[in-house]
Amino acid sequence: MRAVVTRVSSASVTIDGAVRGAIEKGYLVLLGVGPQDTEAVCDKLAEKICNLRIFEDENGKMNLNLEQVGGALLVVSQFTLYADTKSRRPGFTGAAKPDVAIPLYERFMDQCRQRGFQVEHGEFGADMQVASVNDGPVTILFEL
Repeated sequence: MRAVVTRVSSASVTIDGAVRGAIEKGYLVLLGVGPQDTEAVCDKLAEKICNLRIFEDENGKMNLNLEQVGGALLVVSQFTLYADTKSRRPGFTGAAKPDVAIPLYERFMDQCRQRGFQVEHGEFGADMQVASVNDGPVTILFEL
């Protein structure tokens, strides 16, 4: 699995002109699933992201996690994280097909909810407009 996690002061996803999900302080998570990914990989990624300490403490150090700041997650499926960029027109055959990707996308969000976090999301496979106010900016890449 691959994820791009951005610390945000707010983020939203809009589909067909309607806001589908929105958060204030927290993480915008662009999540990609590969064909070899498993539930164990998914669970490990959720644990890593939910415990990531990238919010500043009273000394200005990135030392606080999502729970400590009362943050939420906006999770957006992003098959393009598996783009093959060998040519000028990227290919996406490295991304998992929906029958593999959708259950792992849903599981990732469930794992975050089980840890007590508010999770908003887009719609798998939809044309989405994502807006965010990046905080820092702080952006972390994950590949498991």
